[in-house]
Order: sequence, then C-alpha cells, then structure tokens
Amino acid sequence: MLKFIEQSPLYRIANARSMAFFGASNRMTSMGTHLFSAALAGGFKGALYPVHPKEENVLNLRAYGRAEDLPEVPDLAVIVLPTQLVNETLEACGKKGIRQAVVVSGGFNEVGGGGGELESELKRIAKVYHMKILGPNCLGVANPHQNINTTFIPNESLPGFVGLASQSGSLVTQMFEYLSGFNLGFSTAFSVGNEAVLDIVDCMEYLGACPHTKVIALYIEGIRKGRAFMKAARSIAPHKPIVAFYAGGSKAGRAAGFSHTGALAGPDELYDGMFRQAGVIRAGSVVELFDACWLLGSMPVPRGNRVVIQTHSGGPGAAAADACGRVGLVLSKLSDKTLKNLRPFVPPTGSVGNPVDLTFSKDHNDFFSHIPEVLLAEENADILMVYLLNPSLVVERVLKGLGISEKEAVVQGQKIIESNAEALSKFLKTQKKPVIAYSFHRPDAHVMKAAIGKGLPVFQGAERAARAIAALVAYGAVRKKLTT
Repeated sequence: MLKFIEQSPLYRIANARSMAFFGASNRMTSMGTHLFSAALAGGFKGALYPVHPKEENVLNLRAYGRAEDLPEVPDLAVIVLPTQLVNETLEACGKKGIRQAVVVSGGFNEVGGGGGELESELKRIAKVYHMKILGPNCLGVANPHQNINTTFIPNESLPGFVGLASQSGSLVTQMFEYLSGFNLGFSTAFSVGNEAVLDIVDCMEYLGACPHTKVIALYIEGIRKGRAFMKAARSIAPHKPIVAFYAGGSKAGRAAGFSHTGALAGPDELYDGMFRQAGVIRAGSVVELFDACWLLGSMPVPRGNRVVIQTHSGGPGAAAADACGRVGLVLSKLSDKTLKNLRPFVPPTGSVGNPVDLTFSKDHNDFFSHIPEVLLAEENADILMVYLLNPSLVVERVLKGLGISEKEAVVQGQKIIESNAEALSKFLKTQKKPVIAYSFHRPDAHVMKAAIGKGLPVFQGAERAARAIAALVAYGAVRKKLTT
C-alpha cells in the first residue's frame, strides 16, 4: 500500500494541472471533440490545449499544430487519433517532455493481429520516455474533486467517496447519472482499457491512498497480474473496503471481455477463490457493486450479522425477513428490556416480535426517532433495517382535512417529509450501528429524495437492501481476518 498518494504513477494523471487534447477539432461529431467539450464543461481550472494540424482555433481556444508547438509541457496528453497515428504522437509527446498520457484510441491488442504489434511499440515508447499511460482503448480518468474529466460525457454528479477502477470505459460515464440519483459520486474513476502500461492494480493502489476515497469499486473482465492484484488488495482491504464485479465468469462473458479489451478471463471459481483470499467483496451485478459501495462508504461496520426489522406493514416485513435469511443474515431475538421499552409506541394491533410491525403508528414522528432508538439499543441486534413508507398524498390528505388549502397542503406535506428525514439523519449521526432502509416508493418520490439527501441509504426492495447489508457484514469479517 502506498504511503503517500504522490508516489502513485497515476497521481499526475488524476491531478493534472494542464492537459493537451490530440484529436480535438471543430467537428462536433468527432470523438476527440466530445472529450474536449466534456473537459471544458467540467470547469477544469488548469490550461487546456487543443492540438490539431489544420485548425487555428478549436471551440474558441487557440489550437496548436504539433506537440512541439505547445507553449508549455502539459501534465497530461489525451490522444484520440486514428490508430496508425497514435505511436508517432506518443513519441512526439515524449520528446516534448510529456510524461503522462491517456490513449483513448482503439485498434490495438483487443483486435489481434497487427494491433498487438502496435501495442508492443506503444509499450516501447513508454519505456524509452518513462511515460505513464492509461489505455489504449480507454476513456482515462474522472476526478470530480479536481474538475478533471477525460471522458466524453460531462460529469454532473457531486464529488463523492466511491473510487472506481474499470476495465470498461463507458461504464464510468454511465455511472455519473446513476450515482447522482443516490446523492453519490466518484472520488476518482479510472478506465484502464488494455492496460498496456498502467493497470487495475496501479489504480487500486492510488485509490487505497486517496483521501477522498472511502470504498473501492472494481469492474473486472480479466486480471493479468494475479499475484500483484492479491498483494495490493490484501494491503488495502484492512483499511478500506474493495468490492468487485467480475464479468468474465461465464463463457459469454469471457468472449465479450476478450473482444472488448483483450483481457483473458478465467473460470468463476478461480476468481471466487482469489477474491476471498485477497479480502475483496464480490458483487453479483453492477447494481450490487454500487449498492455495496453505498453502504460501505456511508455506514459503520457492524459487529455481526444480527438484524432487527422495523416496519408498519406485515408483508414488507416478511419480505425483508426472507431476504435476510437468503443472504446469511439472522433476525435478532428481542430482549425483555427492548419489548418493555417498545410498548408505549406500539398500538395493540401491532406486533413486537422481529420484524417489529407497528401496523399503525400512535404518533407518526415516533417512527423516525423513539422506535429506532429503542431498537438500536438492543444488545442482540447489530443492524437496523427500516421499511420506509411515507406517501405524500396521504400526508396532504390529512392536512386538507385539517382545513389547509390544497396548494398549502402540498407545501406543508413536503416540509413534514423533509422534517422526518432531517430528524432521522440527526439521530443516525449519534449511532454506532448501521441503519438501512428499503421501500417500494419510486426513486423520484419526495420521501426517497428527502431521506437519501439526508444520508440514509434507501433501497428499492428488501432484496437489494439485504444483499448490501450482507456485503457490509462480509467486510467486517474480512477486516477482522486480515488484521488478526
């Protein structure tokens, strides 16, 4: 594990102070122009230099004909050129003194034949000029904390705590909007492509030392350096969780991965064993990957796998119990003390087993304060799982019944929902046990936005919540194993 992040060969790529784009033009349909436009839209604070052999200006910025014409030696060259021009451009960059590059262009080892020879030449140039290169066949880096984005889609999400190393380039860009829906964002995201020079292990080591990164996500199609991967993961995992989605386990996945980046994937069982020994939590899908990262980066690690479920509806409570059982979580047996402390808040129609089913709250506000406080004090419980139901229309109907106008009822209803979310958020900050919610509200429902916006992870459905909790519990076991 790196002692200082500045020691990483990726440091000046992810924290570039100036960038030159080879392939940017005024033709808005070109890939190079898309990447340059995204960099401009991201509010990068340093100098941006478009390099084009014919254009005098590109997107209202002065253009330069060749690398040697640049007015300074930029930290990073981003190359989006026809394959046959890439290596001579890299050579020119090396002679200029540029020591970091992102090669977006494809047509190298992933296509076989002559592409393999071109990639070998790229490696030779990197060695001669001591260049650190991401790619080829990648989208480079997005570091929202530095307003750096070399991909083709502007990053509209906030700077966050999820670090990503991906062997798929477009996955990085597609996660910008996806994560923003959960009030999440990347700390830094790397697309590694063919990994000719820098690889996924280098990215892991960078993210392991990155102060903005709380959890590391990996999208893997095939690991080339198994021993180096395991050594890096084992050094990082005791301090920072690593979650991986491996897409090469099936025959179809292996074929797709090879044609995509030239990665040679192995059987599922091999990667299962490697992840387990290295302390890496395995996700079964891209959705599970980021669900796990959400919890691992925002909630304390529980002491064990004992869950107490809080609900005001029997069906969702039973569904949560079933989902927990299927992933190895157990339901806590509530103590006599907890049962006694619950009685003032649970109506006669409710149930104080586990799940704790209120059926109907005596005081709606208790659901967001007193009841979770009692359940989190339970010594036999490590985790609280809450079913979230707070329909805006019901709240508005109650307010209108009290004589409030329809327009004002909408406003006041939203304020009540936000107030409940605020109360729960303040309460959570005082707790040492994780609290996770699940719901069947639409993702854009006001209650979902309010709760997530205040820092409460809310999953659609008990199954997603339970799998994410299982990842949180698994990391607790990993950390204990690797530190004892």
